Amino acid sequence: MEVLIESVDHEARGVARSANKVIFVENALPQEVVNVEIKRRKPSYETGVSTFIKNPSSSRIKPRCESFGVCGGCSFQHVDPRTQLAIKQRVLEDALMRIGRVRPEQMLSPISGPSFEYRTRARLSSRYVHKKQKVLVGFREKGKSYVVDMMSCEVLPSHVSSLLPELRVLLDSFSIRERVPQIEVACGEKTTVLAFRVLEDPSETDLLALRQFGQKHQIVIFIQRGGPATLSQIYPEQPTALTYSLPDMGLTFEFGLSEFTQVNTEVNSVMVRRAISLLELEVGDRVADMFCGLGNFSLAIARRGGRVFGIESNQELIERAAYNAEVNGLSDRCEFLAANLFLEGCPGYKNLNAIDKLLIDPPRDGAKELIDCIGTDGPKRIVYVSCNPATLARDSGVLVNEHGYRLISASIVNMFPQTSHVESIACFQK
Repeated sequence: MEVLIESVDHEARGVARSANKVIFVENALPQEVVNVEIKRRKPSYETGVSTFIKNPSSSRIKPRCESFGVCGGCSFQHVDPRTQLAIKQRVLEDALMRIGRVRPEQMLSPISGPSFEYRTRARLSSRYVHKKQKVLVGFREKGKSYVVDMMSCEVLPSHVSSLLPELRVLLDSFSIRERVPQIEVACGEKTTVLAFRVLEDPSETDLLALRQFGQKHQIVIFIQRGGPATLSQIYPEQPTALTYSLPDMGLTFEFGLSEFTQVNTEVNSVMVRRAISLLELEVGDRVADMFCGLGNFSLAIARRGGRVFGIESNQELIERAAYNAEVNGLSDRCEFLAANLFLEGCPGYKNLNAIDKLLIDPPRDGAKELIDCIGTDGPKRIVYVSCNPATLARDSGVLVNEHGYRLISASIVNMFPQTSHVESIACFQK
């Protein structure tokens, strides 16, 4: 059928309407008239893919990657960067209004950075395909379990992307080539790490090949036989630390391979700077950093003169945060506690009325339990960093409509260019 695309949804699909049904169309942009091949029919909606674009949008561009459309790693390479930001901002605004019944008093400019070669953390899949008689390394196909036949990747740093052909040859030489399902990539400022997930112990020949690969490319090599505790560095012999920094604040963070960090270091730096600005810190402010991780925001708050109380459920991350505070000379302004912020009896909730400012950076589930405990006499200013517009909208509705806060500003954070993923930051004033 032929349809007119009205908008784009949060998964980067075009949205059209026909015969009282909503139609979600892959590879379609607003105001385009497209022919659609329907792939799935449901009572209230249908999904399909465009087979012919009658009048291409002025925002449509040629994808940079040969695998675009097949690879599940990107969904927006056919859209120019400015329009990508506009679409993501609309997703955020719509979620806030539809779910939370709130509207920001001001939409701040989007936080963005490089459009390509930005992804310093990634999980690549590996599979030996008998029909092709070779190993494939890359992201999975969109909506499928197959591994894309990739020779390069435009969102990975160029020095990692260029390794893909050699990685295929390396794994193809393994005695356990069918038992290596994943390769974890982590890029620090001075170090790049590849961690090979193995379902069977590698042979001595396999281990030698891995060490030679690491030596040739000056890459740190790990193998992982089970959970994170089984990560083992096999090259070089001396332990190697991964680091990233916030240069304008004079902060350096050390992190482990299994520890969470933002994938886009340039955007992270701008995001932290924006968060500090929104908090309007004064020397001596008591600030709680909930879901503090390894101290990404905590140390920046302390550097600006705040006294920080950071809570995170992961004990290893809390220890890393304390270590990073010590290395940066901020231990006297930071206190960290391991506690489950999804439990209503969390110890950190007892201090909410005694703090001046609050920063929240929760996982996708949001911070419902924490928000419910803030009440009407909570901190005078809250900055909420979100990776899910829906849960941000839900929690914003409670803060504004039940606890007496104003949503004074919000903006998107384009942490994942070329994808439909929307991160955001919002500021609430008592």
